[in-house]
Amino acid sequence: MNRTKSRELAFKLLYEKEIQKELEDENLAIFYESNEIEDEDQKEYLNDILFGVSKNEEELNDLIKKHLKENWTIDRISKVNVSLLKLALYEMIYCNLPYKVAINEVVELAKKYSDEQASSFINGILASIVKEKSLGENS
Repeated sequence: MNRTKSRELAFKLLYEKEIQKELEDENLAIFYESNEIEDEDQKEYLNDILFGVSKNEEELNDLIKKHLKENWTIDRISKVNVSLLKLALYEMIYCNLPYKVAINEVVELAKKYSDEQASSFINGILASIVKEKSLGENS
């Protein structure tokens, strides 16, 4: 399975966590089984995303909040879009994925899983963060 498909599964896993607030080991096993995930490298990637985002959730939320328009809160953003933003931010900041790849991948996922304004919204937030944090210098 390619990384794009793995990233889509990582998004689904993060979305499930956003909805349930916690993801029990049993639910993780069910997720792997229902998606026919048997490859250990893929499980390792998904676990890294899930637990990495969880571990750094406060920082990721703060970054998102900081780049919202005035009078907006993170609670106003759909759980789909929050999950996509966290996925991209985690991969850009902690996995050193080039920002262009991370943004392009989540924008495509937004087109597939969210409303028609989501891709522009997500692109704008992430571009603003990249500019502020100078994530593009090495990408």
